[in-house]
Amino acid sequence: MQKVVDDWSTSLYSPHMATANITESADTRDNIIAVGQRIIGAKGFSAVGLNEILSAAGVPKGSFYHYFGSKDAFGVAMLESYFDDYLANMDETLGQPNCTMQQRLMHYWQQWQDTQSFQDCQGKCLAVKLGAEVADLSEAMRHTLEKGTAGIVARLTDAIEAGVADGSLRPEETPAVVAESLYQLWLGASVMVKIVRNKRPFESAMVLTRQMLNAAS
Repeated sequence: MQKVVDDWSTSLYSPHMATANITESADTRDNIIAVGQRIIGAKGFSAVGLNEILSAAGVPKGSFYHYFGSKDAFGVAMLESYFDDYLANMDETLGQPNCTMQQRLMHYWQQWQDTQSFQDCQGKCLAVKLGAEVADLSEAMRHTLEKGTAGIVARLTDAIEAGVADGSLRPEETPAVVAESLYQLWLGASVMVKIVRNKRPFESAMVLTRQMLNAAS
């Protein structure tokens, strides 16, 4: 496995760091993750160094190494935080009251378009931004991506099953197959949106989504 080599690689405490009496808090850790997510979401994982994140977060290097032993460890924590938030938002969207599951799913994909625009994707679409890059750099981060995306597909599967039950969806394939296919479709559309710099790939993805779900009119 290829290791990332940059200014993050000196990831152990120096003696004075290990003995320093510095009080760290969960807020500091969350701040580092949030700032890192924003910067890495814009530039990519390999292009961002430790000093850039720490400067933007306003914390000393010791604060970083108190929580993260390496760049890989930070990447794992960042992705875990990202997917925790993403899945919580997804649960909220797919649990909207007084709506059919068709309506909830269409709202979900509309939100996808709104939050994964090529114009402003900083920290909003790490699965799209980092998927191909870090899968070749870090097995730990690849595993975190795999786990997080599996959670998304599982929720889509449950939603499609609920849509079949309430009569708003009539997919020709099983919910699990449709859910996985749709997630892959929208990941691909997100990449294409960045390449062509317009939203036509999302429009095409929405047409195919309705066809695959055979949504009741």
